[in-house]
Amino acid sequence: MIKTDVEVVRVFPKSKEGGNPAPTVLNATGLSENEMKAIAGKYGLESGFVLPVDPKSEADYRFRFFVPEHEMEMCGHATIGALWLLRKHGKIRKTNILIDTLSGIVTAHVPKSGAISITQPKADIEKLCNENVDQVLKILGLNQDDLAKPEILNSCTSRVKTLIPLKSRKRLDDLIPDFSKMKGLCEMIGSTGIYPFAAGDNENIFHARQFPRSSGYPEDAATGIAASALAFGLLEWGLVTRKDRVAIRQGEAMGRASEIIITFDKEEMNGGCRIHGNCELG
Repeated sequence: MIKTDVEVVRVFPKSKEGGNPAPTVLNATGLSENEMKAIAGKYGLESGFVLPVDPKSEADYRFRFFVPEHEMEMCGHATIGALWLLRKHGKIRKTNILIDTLSGIVTAHVPKSGAISITQPKADIEKLCNENVDQVLKILGLNQDDLAKPEILNSCTSRVKTLIPLKSRKRLDDLIPDFSKMKGLCEMIGSTGIYPFAAGDNENIFHARQFPRSSGYPEDAATGIAASALAFGLLEWGLVTRKDRVAIRQGEAMGRASEIIITFDKEEMNGGCRIHGNCELG
């Protein structure tokens, strides 16, 4: 492997120890897929790689993302982390940035300081059938009485996330899933991660946990793509409106409190959303 500078940035921190660490390579030119995957494996985390764009592309940058097990089409926290590092090193000269990813072009807003935001498209949402709901509940150690809503949803912006609405945050924090069956469950229901959540004490604040399908680790401290998928699920359930600023708090059960802010674009502007976050060096 060529000599590579890797910087670790914590994205969406809500506490001193919080946020999701993202190992990031700002100049990944010359790295092979196997070398990028090896870096993700070394750190055991979702990792971001910044590459030059094709001269014919409209984008400003091309980002690739790897977890220890495979390449990912899109990663919200690693995108914000890479943009934050590019800004910190003086490599960003404008406010609106286009990023080429395997999931398509992502638009970022990068002010001179403060939170960075990235766009996600309007979610596609489907209800799970009763048989699949039963399997999800069984593997999470839940029953129907634990649900705040009778249905479980698959919601997809860049990737499909499975939303499980729980009645209490305590039940959420106490979850001990059967991780040996997580990959098989996600493949059965067409999901890349299980995302149980519960409403917070204050309006438009929700607490969540993510158990990924096959990333090489059992839980994420902060997941921007899952948070955007959840925001559209909350709209579907009538728990928020498009005018609301939604805060998704994650990682609390891991001792790594994180906060992801979601705002909605106007319906006439394709109806997508924006993921907002701050960063700190990890």
